[in-house]
Amino acid sequence: MENRQETEELNIPDVLPLLPVRDVVVYPYMILPLFVGREISIAAVDHALSKDRMIFLATQRDVGDEDPAPEAIYEVGTVAMIMRMLKLPDGRVKILVQGLTKGRITEYLAEKPFYSVRIDRIIEPAAPENTLESEALIRTVKEELAKIVALGKAVSPEVMVIVENMQEPGALADLVASNIGLKVEEAQGLLEVIDPLERLKKVNDLLNKESELLNMQARIQSAAKEEMGKSQREYYLREQLRAIQQELGETDARSEEMAELRKAIENAKMPQNVEKEALKQLGRLEQMHPDAAEAGMLRTFLDWMVDIPWGKATKDALEINRASEILNEDHYFLEKVKERILEFLAVRKLKKKMKGPILCFVGPPGVGKTSLGKSIARAMGRKFVRISLGGVRDEAEIRGHRRTYVGALPGRIIQGLKQAGSNNPVFMLDELDKLGSDFRGDPSSALLEVLDPEQNNSFSDHYINLPFNLSNVMFIATANQMDTIPGPLRDRMEVINLSGYTEEEKLGIAKRYLVPRQVKENGITEEIAVFSEEALRTIIAKYTREAGLRNLEREIGSVCRKVARKFAEGKGEKFVITAGTVPKYLGPPKFLREEEMEKNEVGVVTGLAWTPVGGEVLFVEATVMKGKGGLTLTGQLGDVMKESVQAALSYIRSKTAELNIPEDFSSTIDIHVHVPAGAIPKDGPSAGVTMATALVSALTKIPVRKEVAMTGEITLRGKVLPIGGLKEKILAAARLGVTTVIIPIQNKKDLEDVPKTILKKLKIVTAANIDDVLAVALEKFPPPAPKAAKPEPPKAKVRTRVPVAAPVRGKA
Repeated sequence: MENRQETEELNIPDVLPLLPVRDVVVYPYMILPLFVGREISIAAVDHALSKDRMIFLATQRDVGDEDPAPEAIYEVGTVAMIMRMLKLPDGRVKILVQGLTKGRITEYLAEKPFYSVRIDRIIEPAAPENTLESEALIRTVKEELAKIVALGKAVSPEVMVIVENMQEPGALADLVASNIGLKVEEAQGLLEVIDPLERLKKVNDLLNKESELLNMQARIQSAAKEEMGKSQREYYLREQLRAIQQELGETDARSEEMAELRKAIENAKMPQNVEKEALKQLGRLEQMHPDAAEAGMLRTFLDWMVDIPWGKATKDALEINRASEILNEDHYFLEKVKERILEFLAVRKLKKKMKGPILCFVGPPGVGKTSLGKSIARAMGRKFVRISLGGVRDEAEIRGHRRTYVGALPGRIIQGLKQAGSNNPVFMLDELDKLGSDFRGDPSSALLEVLDPEQNNSFSDHYINLPFNLSNVMFIATANQMDTIPGPLRDRMEVINLSGYTEEEKLGIAKRYLVPRQVKENGITEEIAVFSEEALRTIIAKYTREAGLRNLEREIGSVCRKVARKFAEGKGEKFVITAGTVPKYLGPPKFLREEEMEKNEVGVVTGLAWTPVGGEVLFVEATVMKGKGGLTLTGQLGDVMKESVQAALSYIRSKTAELNIPEDFSSTIDIHVHVPAGAIPKDGPSAGVTMATALVSALTKIPVRKEVAMTGEITLRGKVLPIGGLKEKILAAARLGVTTVIIPIQNKKDLEDVPKTILKKLKIVTAANIDDVLAVALEKFPPPAPKAAKPEPPKAKVRTRVPVAAPVRGKA
């Protein structure tokens, strides 16, 4: 009260110099330092110091305004006394002022060299003393101030002591307002409130707001601490900043990341239902904490959704002639396959919307199944993807894992499409016949949906769990044999058989592809290593015996390596490989003419067999000896082949008269049938005619022609039934060097698949029954009747004397 009385006794002039102040509101009785730097302000201070040291302090509305106009300065301010003044080296002035009383600007008298204003002094009404309202309000304000100080608000202890001893509402409101760091607008609003109790109520409201803000800050700090732990200070500070930004509605790096992901989803050209699901999962991800276990899984899922080529496709190159040139450039022969691909391109050119074909190339290793897929992709202008199914036993490899599993990923189909970057690649499923199944499921059954043109337009992967259209994909499967492929899966594919190559085809492929490739891979040129045609024929005939080309390329590579070594050692500059010099590089021939082919023999017949790696020659041997009708079969024969021997033997027993064989042979002799290469299991019915011919030859002692090979199943009535793998068997016969091949008459239609060059070299004989086979295979048919044996004259009895052995003398 004494200060207020002293202020009232002060003689305050009506006209005072004006000092506009920034970012602070000065209250009466408030002492604070001010830095004065503007020329107009320094002139005002100098004028005040030259008079009665009084100056009017009013806050400017805009903090950044360097030259505020009168309308940019609040009207209500504070008359202050300049207590001290200090000039700084940089030209600024530091003053210490004390607020005296409030005033209101009524007129601006001068603007240069400083603002000179006329003011009206504001006299506050006296607050009622000792009323319950004022006491309660004063106590409440003191408690709220203590509370925010306890929550961390910086207020000096001296101020707290003064506040504790104050009982005047107006002075208490001004002191508290000047020490709690209010915004300029809030502080100016309090300054303009004349009624002390009303001003104290507003201060109480501001204290409540500050208390709530400090409580919120405390909760943010507590949440950040609980989330990250006390030891990770750096991460804790980052989380605290993120939590503050989230409360203030400001964006951060995570928000930018989510915005980029949303944009990527919108640009991925997804179907409407897929995009809706992706955006739904993105919304879930935005609400999650980044360290939640599910957040990483969702982020990986959305990355896959963006990377999958939902709407990206390559444009087909529909130039039929150009595609034909590419296929002929990359592959020699294989006319059926090339024709099928060109047919597909022609139809695609005429009809834009069509389902992709599902082809299955079946053939022995090394005939070019996999490389043919690459050529097809190149001819069509599509991307090429290959996955190997050999040894795959888990259904999830095809359909993917559920997202609930740790480390789950989509199946190989979706992975391959992502790798290709388009939704219409040429997709090769290599080694389809090597699929397995166990407790994890059956992958071949999972492929039914992939390879069914009626279903694969909505293929569902377990990881994505959304339909994907595979009808634009051209699937090509490869297999060595069809037996191990389940029937339902085989039914969904268009099977194209690739048989082995003939010697002429191998020669052409070796000249065009194998020799140039091996010469280049071994660091030499075709001028250094020159292969003659006879040398290549020698390698084909005497060093390889296969349906494919892998061993042939391996042998050519071996020759190239030896040439490269000689060239590197300086032993020559050009090496011509001829038929005579091949053994110098590759050693003695590995395959020579079979001994069975040297001469006609009794009971030795050349049969033909099919294997997954191509056709093979099978020699069947039969011999008879005195016995009691026993039958011995050796050579690891399967049940079907054993039954073929039994059927042939039963047929012979029923035809003993026609074949001029003794009727009681089945009780007086033993028969032994053996198939060489006894360590290799053999089975199948197509050796029936071979077994029957060997038995007839052994029983009639008529030799079998060495240049004849045969195949066919036999019945008890002697009919010859059709067999499979005819092309492979005829190619094997051609490789062996036979001149005549006996086949079932019903297989005559299959000769269209056999190359014409082979048919010109061989004599093909069709047989309807076993008599047709025997007429060609045996030297004589029908067999001549056995000559009757002449009775021997009786021998005279001669008595013989058995000598007695003399004892042996001597030492052993």
